[in-house]
Amino acid sequence: MNILIIGSGGREHALAWKIAQSPLVDTIWCAPGSPAMDLLGPCFDVAADDVEGMQKLALQLEPDLIVIGPEAPLAKGLADMLRARGFDVFGPSQAAAQLEASKGFAKDRMAAYGVPTARYGRFTDIASAKAFLDTLNPPFVLKADGLAAGKGVVIAATREEADAELADMLSGKFGGASAEIVIEEFMDGEEASLFVMTDGINYLTLPAAQDHKRIGDGDTGPNTGGMGAYAPAPVMTPELMKRVEEEITVPMLRGMAGDGMPYRGVLYIGVMVTADGPKVVEFNCRFGDPECQVLMVQTGADIVPLLLACSTGGMRASEFRQLLPVEANPKPAVTIVMAAPGYPGTPEKGSVIKNLHHAGHGKDVMIFHAGTALDADGNFIANGGRVLNVTATGDTLREAVDRAYAAIGEIDWPEGVYRRDIAWRAL
Repeated sequence: MNILIIGSGGREHALAWKIAQSPLVDTIWCAPGSPAMDLLGPCFDVAADDVEGMQKLALQLEPDLIVIGPEAPLAKGLADMLRARGFDVFGPSQAAAQLEASKGFAKDRMAAYGVPTARYGRFTDIASAKAFLDTLNPPFVLKADGLAAGKGVVIAATREEADAELADMLSGKFGGASAEIVIEEFMDGEEASLFVMTDGINYLTLPAAQDHKRIGDGDTGPNTGGMGAYAPAPVMTPELMKRVEEEITVPMLRGMAGDGMPYRGVLYIGVMVTADGPKVVEFNCRFGDPECQVLMVQTGADIVPLLLACSTGGMRASEFRQLLPVEANPKPAVTIVMAAPGYPGTPEKGSVIKNLHHAGHGKDVMIFHAGTALDADGNFIANGGRVLNVTATGDTLREAVDRAYAAIGEIDWPEGVYRRDIAWRAL
């Protein structure tokens, strides 16, 4: 098979790295890719959300499978456009991708299907939003309805903060993404990330992971796209995993299919483990970033048959679940994000990063590139907010964490910003 991977970040680098190992694959192409991904297969300078350009590229290359990494092209309907041209595509339709593209749509679907989540309201004006805030106790959860690169959620500790944030959001803090906002009742508990691989009917749940959203140690500071992740997450016991399957996964997949929006691809479920059981924080229509990096190094199995089965459908449930053996005790893995100064605000680009080759060749260590470029001398430089994902496995989570931090210690990038407590909840 020849496979086209759409995207350019750490998630797509991890997917390309994993897919390239499959004995079923001859060539991988990436668009737009990155200098690091170019080492795995040819890259083409077409923006991920350039839906017209991507269709032209697909017609030129004629891949056997197309894997769409980020959410923006899915929200624009790229999967539908490519399927209409006869391609097998891993990624949901534009209608199904609304589960991420619109927080309000997702909450309404959950309400319709009886899926447990926080009480909520949808608002476009300040007066009605403030009236709903009057019914809640602090802290207050405010979410931009649309896509905001993982930064559109604010947890306000006081009513004064909530009112100020409300005004900022509805005034365009996140552009069109916050023209409508969702306000939710705060859920107290521990959060975990689950990834359900599905063809719209059959499904397989990967080991639970846990993300670290805040920029600072001890979960302090503003939200980011994620500063690190690890798996498995001990908080998701077998009993809780079963409850998520019965109370969330099955109702959502059946409901979406029944409403003419069958979900095909990977469904990310952000789960809050509350005193009342698991509740949905949010859905994403793609692999989480940086959780994907952890999951790709964690499994020793070939993921290509499962990606293809999700894209084409038509398999029996028993056959589908055998495509990727999920071990009872999966190998612990961790990824630590190194970011540029200024992130999650405006990152400082251009600083030189050295010794990556040596640092990434330790035992069970892999460095995925989330935002790098090459300078005129061929050096890797910072070219984004989240720049590197230093990823490691081990026989224990402590061993994996120690390996990842040891690799960071070998990277020559004084400007790099990272948390020093990734996986602290489990450890």
